[in-house]
Amino acid sequence: MSNQTFILILSGFIGVFSGLAAVALKTGVHTIQTFLTEDFYPTYANFMYIIYPMIGISAAFLLGKYVLKDLGGHGIPDVLFTISKKSSLIPRVKMFSRVLTSSLTVGFGGSVGLEAPMVMTGSAIGSNVGSLMHLSAKKRTLLIGCGAAGAISAIFGAPIGAVIFAIEVILMEISTASFIPLLLASVTGSLTSMLLIGEDSLFNISLKDSFQAAHMPYYLLLGIISGLVSLYFSKTVLATERLMAALGNPWFRITAGGAFLGLMVFVFPPIYGEGYDILNLLIDGNSTKILEKSPFFSNLEDSKTILLFLLGIILLKPIASAVTIGAGGSGGIFAPSLFVGGITGFVFAYSKNRLGFHIDLPMAHFALVAMCGVMAGVQHAPLSAIFLIAEITGGYELFIPLMFVSAISFITKTYFQKQSVYTLQLKAQGKYLPETKDEELLDNISISQVIEKDLLPIHPDAQLTDLIELVKLSKRNIFPVVDSAQALQGIVTLDDIRHIMFDVEKQKNVRVRQLMHRPPEILLSTENMQSAMEKFEKSGAWNLPVTENGQYLGFVSKAKIFNAYRKKLQRQKE
Repeated sequence: MSNQTFILILSGFIGVFSGLAAVALKTGVHTIQTFLTEDFYPTYANFMYIIYPMIGISAAFLLGKYVLKDLGGHGIPDVLFTISKKSSLIPRVKMFSRVLTSSLTVGFGGSVGLEAPMVMTGSAIGSNVGSLMHLSAKKRTLLIGCGAAGAISAIFGAPIGAVIFAIEVILMEISTASFIPLLLASVTGSLTSMLLIGEDSLFNISLKDSFQAAHMPYYLLLGIISGLVSLYFSKTVLATERLMAALGNPWFRITAGGAFLGLMVFVFPPIYGEGYDILNLLIDGNSTKILEKSPFFSNLEDSKTILLFLLGIILLKPIASAVTIGAGGSGGIFAPSLFVGGITGFVFAYSKNRLGFHIDLPMAHFALVAMCGVMAGVQHAPLSAIFLIAEITGGYELFIPLMFVSAISFITKTYFQKQSVYTLQLKAQGKYLPETKDEELLDNISISQVIEKDLLPIHPDAQLTDLIELVKLSKRNIFPVVDSAQALQGIVTLDDIRHIMFDVEKQKNVRVRQLMHRPPEILLSTENMQSAMEKFEKSGAWNLPVTENGQYLGFVSKAKIFNAYRKKLQRQKE
């Protein structure tokens, strides 16, 4: 069997396993939510909303910390970091841990999505299957993409969007040969979900209105608003996560975060869980039902109350999502970004129609298109957003506005914030994610791998005569000046002494201290290679010394780095 055929077979199995995991997660969350809330009266505020999130987050934290040994948190940033820095090796426990902890978190009302945990689960399945079959890091990375595609396809029933998501967000590069396994994994994941739970998707949408070119000016404005909402979403999530991390003690975070989340859910019940059922109500035109089970039930027919209620959800949903994860829950911001986008589009069209000028806007269209816009802005994945929403709607009726709003939102967001929320989350954790393949290869080279120790050191109080003796022995033209404590004092080059090295009088009277000079830059042993290359570029030097806590270790040359880079590149191609 050829290697390519073997990968194709594995991708199909990974799609099936990812689909099974997605079905288990969806079923588990639905079962828990139904059990907890089916007896709630729609005409009364329900105080149980206040305590459910704290119970779910506490249970998820205890299970993750003491049983599974895998705490929750974000899924997609962790996958990206594993691919970049850990040779695509994901621990086995992640093949099922996030399914369990996310079921508890979201089932009890945690305001996060299931997509990120499923991407982590599918990716872990792909990584561990690759490890079991002794595949290389590059092939494991491809199987991670297959797992992610299978999981997203199973959740949304959108195989094309799932493949593009895997390419756009998870994988840094793709070829035609790699594209086919992603297709197979996505299709088998979707089929597995369809066979087990039917063809019902998260959104039950049948578009009644057709696209009109006269709506394009409004779509332009919606694109700008979606970009600004994306910016607010990203900044709010990051700021809230920093605040939660500053609380310190995990039990205090669970208590404070769970209580705050419970109060938000009590006042705004649509914040409970993923919220896709609320989007279905809005898209179907049943906006009054969103006030059910809330303290605002008495104002069902008041359009101002509905608008204020929805605006409150837009403002609070990012905070609720970040609090859920920061308190110790497991989930992601994929679904919250879609949720906020859908409500943004509905509020835009609803407000315009209430004003009564020009032409009425189809609220379902604008809700769906804004979902695409906000997802494109938050995740920096415009193509994934376009095809995902297009497949959810069951056709390509909205393809033009989806493309237009996605582009405008992405441009607006990146004007103010260049990086995606996933990259920024990793940076907040002190983790660096390379943006290009060159950077990724460089980051796989450490300073310790390329350090050279054949340069002969000399003491600053030594005479020029002593230095000349080293020149006779050394094959290098740089001499580090190091004191008795091995601290780097400076460097001397052959050019610095060429004009006096044959002067007999100066050989005895001139000290090395008088000849040495500071190097243009100093590298630290803990520095990453990208930072080192920036110092080489800035200084124009070809060799730079390396120190650790002030002590001299050796030198690094550009030639050595280039040679190591070439070997890494060759090994990757092989």
